[in-house]
Amino acid sequence: MRRWSPPPPARPGVILKALRGGGLGIAAMAYVGVDYLRYLSPSLHERLQPALWTVLALVAVFRVPFYKHWPAELRSALPFVAAMLFMLSALLFEALSVRFVTAVLGLDWHRYCTFKEKKRDEILKQGLSTAPPLPDTGQWLLLALNEKLPQTVVEILRAHVIGLHHFLMLFMMLAFSVLFDSVKAPGLGLGARYMFTMAIGRLLRAISFVSTILPSARPWCASARFSVPTYPHPWAQKYYVPYASDATAICQLIHLDIAYDKVAEVIVDNRPDWGSMSFLIDFLRPNPSEGASWYNLLKKAGGGCNDLLYSGHMLVAVLTAMAWTEAYGGFSSALIWILVLHSAQREVRERHHYTVDCVVAIYVGILLWKMTGFIWPTKNVSRDRRLDKLEKIQSRLIQAAKDSDMDEVRELLKEVELASTQDNQPSTSRAMWLFSGATIFSTLTIVLLAFTWTSDG
Repeated sequence: MRRWSPPPPARPGVILKALRGGGLGIAAMAYVGVDYLRYLSPSLHERLQPALWTVLALVAVFRVPFYKHWPAELRSALPFVAAMLFMLSALLFEALSVRFVTAVLGLDWHRYCTFKEKKRDEILKQGLSTAPPLPDTGQWLLLALNEKLPQTVVEILRAHVIGLHHFLMLFMMLAFSVLFDSVKAPGLGLGARYMFTMAIGRLLRAISFVSTILPSARPWCASARFSVPTYPHPWAQKYYVPYASDATAICQLIHLDIAYDKVAEVIVDNRPDWGSMSFLIDFLRPNPSEGASWYNLLKKAGGGCNDLLYSGHMLVAVLTAMAWTEAYGGFSSALIWILVLHSAQREVRERHHYTVDCVVAIYVGILLWKMTGFIWPTKNVSRDRRLDKLEKIQSRLIQAAKDSDMDEVRELLKEVELASTQDNQPSTSRAMWLFSGATIFSTLTIVLLAFTWTSDG
């Protein structure tokens, strides 16, 4: 009969790896929880939030000297920069498109709910219909649930638990976790995939909402945020206004397939001197009160005041959740997806978007992330290198085995093992240290800027 003996103690490396694996999810939930304290206890939030970010930054910097994948990061630096430039270009195009769809029909088209009945009648006589919000069954469902669910649940659904800047910061934490081997290296490769996918999503979004102009779920938004002319652009005066509400005119337009109505007097826009950028005047429609710079107009575009199909906030949330699920997984990924759904219902509840905007953003984000896997693959690169090396030395290894030359066999197998770990050796060269320092500094700067610019959601 065998005597019972206690199981062997776990190796320290296994324990450390387990702690690393759970630490990222704990840090992420701690960040979201601490930031929500701004609503529960502002004074406590002011103390805890800087402390949390300081601890996370110091821990990340402390791990830099022990990181073994700087050669892989160096190879990903160029794709990372290219993806960032592509994303910035896409955001610029999106800002131009947002201003255009708000300005092209004029403020009177947006002001349905702010008009008195008499004013609406005057506008209708001019041939330009005002734009009430579209009927949205998702909004109806949430209002019905407010009557059926317990008040505590309703308050949780209404709570501003997570916003745009939270999802951006969660991805930053995910990318930085390569320093602790929680996520497959290189972190810059993961960042390049995230920004490249984001850029494609933003371009598709801009093309979508420019194609058909939809009224905002918040009709007062445009007059509160924009100073565009009240009347339509000359293009809209010719091609939209005569056929906006007259059924007979629409039928005639379909029959003739030509803009047959002659506009008696076209109202001309203000045209400042923008030099080589004057071609933007027809798209941005500047007012004299908005200054002489086209760049200032784009900064004011923000999220726009039309319905922008699909939701940009939800695209960011879904891409963060997809990156988290693929790179890290675990229970924390499920929590991220719950936060995505919470954010989606809040977008609809607060009428920042229609339900269709959130639904489309979710499946577009998932599909786009799946399509860009070639930038940051999850395949085992070390295993592929071992197989390549083994294929090269296969004949020599077989010959050594036939000759019973065990020393040669050991040397050949050692070469295979070294080939799989060539990126895991910490580099001591000055250039690599400069690259690592510059990478950490620039990335922390991006984190700080992203947190500052998106802190208001």
